[in-house]
Amino acid sequence: MADSLRALDFYQIDAFATRVFEGNPAAVVLLDAWPDDATLAAIAAEHNLAETAFVRPAYGQDAAVHELRWFTPTCEVELCGHATLASAHVLLRCRDGFTPPLTFSTRRAGRLGVDMADGMLWLDFPAQPVEAAAPPAALTAALGATPSAWRVGPNHMAVFDDPATVDALRPDLDALARHAAGDNRGLIVTAPAHDADHDFVSRYFAPHHGVDEDAVTGSAHCMLAPYWAQVLGRDTLAGRQRSRRGGTVACRLAGARVHLGGHAVCYAHGRIHIPDDRFPA
Repeated sequence: MADSLRALDFYQIDAFATRVFEGNPAAVVLLDAWPDDATLAAIAAEHNLAETAFVRPAYGQDAAVHELRWFTPTCEVELCGHATLASAHVLLRCRDGFTPPLTFSTRRAGRLGVDMADGMLWLDFPAQPVEAAAPPAALTAALGATPSAWRVGPNHMAVFDDPATVDALRPDLDALARHAAGDNRGLIVTAPAHDADHDFVSRYFAPHHGVDEDAVTGSAHCMLAPYWAQVLGRDTLAGRQRSRRGGTVACRLAGARVHLGGHAVCYAHGRIHIPDDRFPA
């Protein structure tokens, strides 16, 4: 006898992008109930994007807070910027009945807000101050270049003096995966920008999380924005992530929070079909 299937709407959104094929693609799956965690992981692996966001929207009297979780193809993550932006875009631009500001309840990052202003979606995320540290020899060897400074927070951050150095990096991803997995941190590389439109550039590597190089990493800017705000002496900044696809993240420091602004566009919309027995009663 065939399994009874539940149809779920999903969207593929290019986040921190003004047109398709730019920015960072994320799948957004809308739920009316939570399947088991193994099914969430399997769906994310099936989509095989840097992140799949699972959103259980709230309606009626409970419409103020929407449940949100994020998975890479190999694991659940604590915080994801581009997939949160994608989730907000789906609710506000692709569905009816939702108005800004939105509040998302997450399991590990608390409540996160998303509002609209200046024609962009703005994430309200925790700022993540960094501490100076000695460059770990194994990670700098994997990078193939020696940074001018090293900072540590939820991720490692290698600071270089020239954006051309950041562009030219071709790290040993296997070595990065081996050595970064020890403390479960990703690796941000960054430098001041040498153009009129941006204040700093960055790239982000997390091969031990199933993401060799992320296209545009909103959560990394929770570290990048406070660091460059202190270095440059201003609280409003523009960061350019210099991946192959590329994307721009507007940053505004607000005390212990950082507001990250960007655009998003819908690339695809469809349905997935999941056996009903994957949803615990």
